[in-house]
This record gives sequence, structure tokens and C-alpha cells, in this order.
Amino acid sequence: MKRIEQIVAIFIAAGLSIPSYWFFWTMAGGGGYEKRTKPILDNKSEKVLQTPSNFD
Repeated sequence: MKRIEQIVAIFIAAGLSIPSYWFFWTMAGGGGYEKRTKPILDNKSEKVLQTPSNFD
């Protein structure tokens, strides 16, 4: 009887972990299925932040 309980516990753990794992990777953006691209930086459009002259 104890052996059956162990097998049932394994099936329940697998049944709960598979959807949890799938949901986590769905929310995380697919788990790396799409190739990442480098962001294009345009140095000409960068704005320099300056503090106001009346800042005390």
C-alpha cells in the first residue's frame, strides 16, 4: 500500500509541476525560442542631461 502512495505522489507532483513550468516560461517570454537582437543605438540622437542653473 505504501508503494502505491509513493507512485501516486510522484504522479501528482509531475501533474502540478508541468503546468507550472509551462506557465513560468510563457510569462518569461518563451524561454529563448526567439533569437535576441542587439539594440541599435543612434549616437546622434542622444541627449545630454544637464542640471538646471538655478539648482541649489
